[in-house]
Amino acid sequence: MRRETARRRQGTCGERQPGGGKRLRRRGPGALSSEAMEPPADTPPAWVRLRDPEPGELGWIVQRHGALYAAEFGWNQEFEGLVARIVADFAQDHDPHLERVWIAELDGAPVGSVMCVREDGAPGTARLRLLLVEPAGRGHGIGGLLLDAVVAFARSVGYRELVLWTNDVLTSARSLYERAGFTLVAEHPHRSYGVALTGQDWRLPLREGSPR
Repeated sequence: MRRETARRRQGTCGERQPGGGKRLRRRGPGALSSEAMEPPADTPPAWVRLRDPEPGELGWIVQRHGALYAAEFGWNQEFEGLVARIVADFAQDHDPHLERVWIAELDGAPVGSVMCVREDGAPGTARLRLLLVEPAGRGHGIGGLLLDAVVAFARSVGYRELVLWTNDVLTSARSLYERAGFTLVAEHPHRSYGVALTGQDWRLPLREGSPR
């Protein structure tokens, strides 16, 4: 019961290892590169960096999830409470070698987050959680960078598979999961956060020969 209830109902559904981040310069709409190329004179450069959370930013993850999902989908405070429990569980009890949170910065301001944690009762399985990109950060490929960071990390520490739980209304996130190779394995209607939803389980094998 350590984290299982919160995990199963979670709705959201160039990096370095802890302590640093690689900065990426935009080369036009939606294109990111680590090369130091000058943009056109009328296009200001946009710097994207993935890094560990700084003090206070776990709270920022909770606040932004609550505010954005209320504004964009009409979800109530039940969802914010769920995110708060997920974040509190991570802060109080996580293995830094197997679990991690990333913050995405755009021009020095936090605009996104994602989390990779162990799946309770399933050795070798990691769970992706709390993928979020602020409206101000959309259109820069940040969602893909965050997702790629989780997949690369999970592979590097030896997980066999990566799973996630999301809802059907989160169409942009679902497109990212499909492009990354995730497979939809189950759907279940439910009523949560004040609305009717269809929950979805997605799975990505990380090792050759892992069953689909």
